[in-house]
Amino acid sequence: MNPVKLSKVESGMRLVLEYNQHFNRHDLPAVLQLVNEDVVLESSHPAPGGDRFAGKAAVADHLKKIFTEKPDINISIEDLFGLGYRCVMCWHSEWGCAGSQRQCVRGVDIFKFKDGLICEILTYVKF
Repeated sequence: MNPVKLSKVESGMRLVLEYNQHFNRHDLPAVLQLVNEDVVLESSHPAPGGDRFAGKAAVADHLKKIFTEKPDINISIEDLFGLGYRCVMCWHSEWGCAGSQRQCVRGVDIFKFKDGLICEILTYVKF
């Protein structure tokens, strides 16, 4: 791989790491700084196809709902690798840890980048 392509892969991976840090802090404004205006997020719920959120405002509403409904949600990265203008993040998520209804799920997010920002997030889960 030539240095220019490697640099793009590395910058995409750094962007995903930063995105996940902000997500875990539930810092919605910081998360939104990392996505472009026409970002698309395809969630894993409801099964089997999930919902599609198009545009920064729709993604913001979706994430705000997650942060409200699951105030202690946390995503731990299990693996992260880049492929050109995409990055794959394997993760484990937990919420409800403070109560008796602890829940967890494992999954994969596939990120796509455009102009140095995240333009697409596709989420898949394993229950």
